[in-house]
Amino acid sequence: MRSLAFLAFNSLQYAAFLPVAVLVHWLLRSRKQRQLWLLATSYVFYAWFDWRFLLLLIFTTCVDYAVGRQLDSDRSDRARRRLLAVSLSVNLAVLGFFKYAGFFVDQGMDLMRRFGFESASPSLRILLPYGISFYTFQSMGYAIDVYRRKIEPSRSPIDFATFVAFFPQLIAGPISRASALLPQVEADRVRPSGRRVGSALLLILTGLVKKVAIADPISQVADTAFADPRPGTFLAIAGMVAFAVQIYADFSGYTDIARGSARLFNIDLMHNFSQPYLSRSITEFWRRWHISLSNWLRDYLYVPLGGNRGTAANTYRNLMLTMLLGGLWHGAAWTFIVWGGLHGVYLVFERLTGLGQRAPVESNVNRTQAPRILMTFVLVCIAWVFFRAQSFDQAIRVVLGVFDPGGTSISPGLQMMVVVWSIAVVVIDLVSRRLVKPYDAALRRPLVSGVLIGLGVVVVVLFSGRPPVQFIYFQF
Repeated sequence: MRSLAFLAFNSLQYAAFLPVAVLVHWLLRSRKQRQLWLLATSYVFYAWFDWRFLLLLIFTTCVDYAVGRQLDSDRSDRARRRLLAVSLSVNLAVLGFFKYAGFFVDQGMDLMRRFGFESASPSLRILLPYGISFYTFQSMGYAIDVYRRKIEPSRSPIDFATFVAFFPQLIAGPISRASALLPQVEADRVRPSGRRVGSALLLILTGLVKKVAIADPISQVADTAFADPRPGTFLAIAGMVAFAVQIYADFSGYTDIARGSARLFNIDLMHNFSQPYLSRSITEFWRRWHISLSNWLRDYLYVPLGGNRGTAANTYRNLMLTMLLGGLWHGAAWTFIVWGGLHGVYLVFERLTGLGQRAPVESNVNRTQAPRILMTFVLVCIAWVFFRAQSFDQAIRVVLGVFDPGGTSISPGLQMMVVVWSIAVVVIDLVSRRLVKPYDAALRRPLVSGVLIGLGVVVVVLFSGRPPVQFIYFQF
């Protein structure tokens, strides 16, 4: 087993790996050679941490490729349903064993002890393969879309394997739809233009700035608040806001680097964030946060459950089930389930009151929008407490700490860090909101792009020098 640093986009290993992967890819003459090279680099990238995980990835890839081909040849509805059941069963069984087996065993043992059955807890140590939640959902989505006859199955096992294992989005998404990514993988791509390469590098640089200059430094405020046995009002509030900023800068930074890396191969990955903390409702928040997962849950879980068809009670049930399962997708812990449940309650309440009705996305935030944006952010922060906490006791301590002025206070330095980095995130979002394609717009102005790149490089250098901190969504 090797260092996880090879997988980290903010590591020197990746800084050496990406240029080699891109240069060799475009030096190869034929499409077949480039495709084999891209698949090989993706497999090396994934296998570096533990080669056994690569075998698991190849196994699920082979199952879904075979199912897709057979779905195209079998005309019987009954046979096609059975084939889809094979794909879903295999993927969910793999995901369930590696991610949830230990959790359910522990819950079963606790239940037995409550009924008076004393027994030693079994020793079940299962190492979670990185990216398993993402690539299983992506592969399952492909099988479902082929079954629904929305897309044609892939004819090439190499192309399909590359679609599943494409390294920029393999570990933490975005969860790409086959209808969007697979045609790009299958196409005979040409070398990207100079402006496209420039926009890719600017995306990567933006992601690095978010990660190393915002997410990693502000994490110490969240760590301090959640570790304190009695956080006071200002420390609890600062910790909640700090984690909200941290997880957004961390995950959106990862997505920026993933999109920039993919663009160097002339492949476009979907936007995964659209200024979520400027949302005016929780409904709007889920159209802007982790968009690829939100869309997946909507199309492959919420709609099949019945969506908003039928009675209002059925709609509320479907919303709650979708968000509870979305919480469980993030991790095998009751805290994640509570996080999903809170968002389910928020969404049901907005349906009941009409607060979640769609509104046009406006370019600027005005005074009338500010109260709703602030309230939405507060509700999101409360839910983030359970997402971040290691236990219920820790989560309750932080929430109650908001009402405890006599608890541990926060130092002026950490308080200033929260204020400055929160403003920085809002500014980045407001600039992005005003410009439809901010990176292309910047590149059309050489002076602006030069200043941005220079500042970005300086910021990354100033905040680098420490061992790379793992991206938060690597654990899912």
